[in-house]
Amino acid sequence: MGSFSIWHWLVVLLVVLLLFGSGKISGLMGDVAKGIKSFKANIKEEDGKDASMAADPAAQTPVPPTGSIAAPGTQQTTAQTANPSRPAA
Repeated sequence: MGSFSIWHWLVVLLVVLLLFGSGKISGLMGDVAKGIKSFKANIKEEDGKDASMAADPAAQTPVPPTGSIAAPGTQQTTAQTANPSRPAA
């Protein structure tokens, strides 16, 4: 009971063909092939980006954020950092 004979598989194949038709199955397999090709292309594209990042160390250098920076030893309130044109209270 645990193993299927060739006749079991032929009956299953016949039922699947009757339910879905051969055109629908071939269209489905074509869609699967397109998905696999797209996946492989995206993997190659990601590998290319990683290789270019490793070759260019300047691309890996983080850029410091811009904005108002307080002098050492001073604190800015949230209101001062949110709206620097507004006078401090």
